[in-house]
Amino acid sequence: MSPATATRNSKKRSSTRTTSRASAPAARMSPAASALMKKLVNRTATIGVVGLGYVGLPLIRAIRDGGFPVIGYDIDQRKIDDLEAGRAYIQHLGPRFFKDLSKDRKFRPTANPRLLEEADAILLCVPTPLGKHREPDLSFVLNSTRMVSEVLREGQLIVLESTTYPGTTRDEMLPILEHSPRGRQLEHGNDYFLAFSPEREDPGSIGRTAAVIPKLVGGLDPVATDLAMALYSRVVKTAHRVTSAEVAESAKLLENIFRAVNIALVNEMKTVLAEMNIDVWEVIAAASTKPFGFMPFYPGPGLGGHCIPLDPFYLSWKAREVGRTTRFIELAGEVNSAMPHYVIERVQHALNDDGKSLSGSKVLVMGIAYKKNIDDSRESPAAEIIELLRDRGAVVSYHDPHLPHFPSMRKHRIDLKSKPLNAGTLRSQDCVLIVTDHDAVDYDLVGSASKLVVDTRNAMERVPPKRVKARLVKA
Repeated sequence: MSPATATRNSKKRSSTRTTSRASAPAARMSPAASALMKKLVNRTATIGVVGLGYVGLPLIRAIRDGGFPVIGYDIDQRKIDDLEAGRAYIQHLGPRFFKDLSKDRKFRPTANPRLLEEADAILLCVPTPLGKHREPDLSFVLNSTRMVSEVLREGQLIVLESTTYPGTTRDEMLPILEHSPRGRQLEHGNDYFLAFSPEREDPGSIGRTAAVIPKLVGGLDPVATDLAMALYSRVVKTAHRVTSAEVAESAKLLENIFRAVNIALVNEMKTVLAEMNIDVWEVIAAASTKPFGFMPFYPGPGLGGHCIPLDPFYLSWKAREVGRTTRFIELAGEVNSAMPHYVIERVQHALNDDGKSLSGSKVLVMGIAYKKNIDDSRESPAAEIIELLRDRGAVVSYHDPHLPHFPSMRKHRIDLKSKPLNAGTLRSQDCVLIVTDHDAVDYDLVGSASKLVVDTRNAMERVPPKRVKARLVKA
């Protein structure tokens, strides 16, 4: 898409963008804030995005379509080279996105942090993983903030998008900026401005782009909130104002903890119903007929992705700091963390029923991405499942149409390549274990050519029973 087309599209969509009803009277602004506000309103502000991954790139698309020039920064020079050449490195965004981005003169990818001094707003989209003891690892946030402190100037808005515990923006980021050589010469709220607006990416979901997913916006003061609202209300359909960065930080945690707790509930119920020979998937479908008071959640082999497996522990850690415990949240974490072991147990029992031991059996794992139809393996339960299978002596291989090589992960190093999916491969296996239910997989073939299929995603439900010759076990 050319810059001219992007500008025309942004003008066309701007009439549909709204802001939250919880708006506040305009705060009194300094000259620096007023000048920045004018740039944001006129779409002449340059926006810097730090982190060109699964969050940063979709956000850049929304910002470009909103008519703003963008500087994209990442420490990985390979990503910069790919962006300049138009090579796709995130599959679900599509090759066209990368080709358009490489031709857009209003987008500049760089590994040089000094260029961020030109940005009027800098948005941090960096990882917030857990440490080895499940404590928050803010190293990416803090290091990025230190980098920003070296280019900080009057008239800049800094926004953190990474999921974190309440107080990070105010208590961790602001002191770094204040005590930096440049920060000592500038005053927050008068010369520069700090806010939090959590990412809400849903990779691979059709239609749920960054531009249409509502945004929460909370600044460290009303001026910062006004400025962040001015930016986001021009690049997303709906921006919701909240009273503080802490509210926005807490809301993001609640969104993901809500899912983690409810997934734990159905995961636990699954283990109970399986002992009663009751299909939990049919039970959920039956309960879903109730038009009120129920929302369906679905069991699986464990949690994956960059949010749900991690975010609850951010709140649990912070709760202990203020003398509280989060027993309900921690119990949900225990249930979900146990799911890979439950899957192995089901595989072992299924093989025993065929007169085989797990040790020495050939097991083909179907799908290693953390969710269907994407090439993202972050925190995928498939990695732990494969290691557990290997520990018990199984001969493990995998097939994933989106991940031809098993990627390097924070806690796992698995040297495997995706096997081709054909009748010969399936017949050679003692067990086919469905971990991720990609749509690109031929489940008719899986059902007809396999001996035993252990299904953790109810994927085989889409195949008519008369065409399934394999013995089917749900896990």
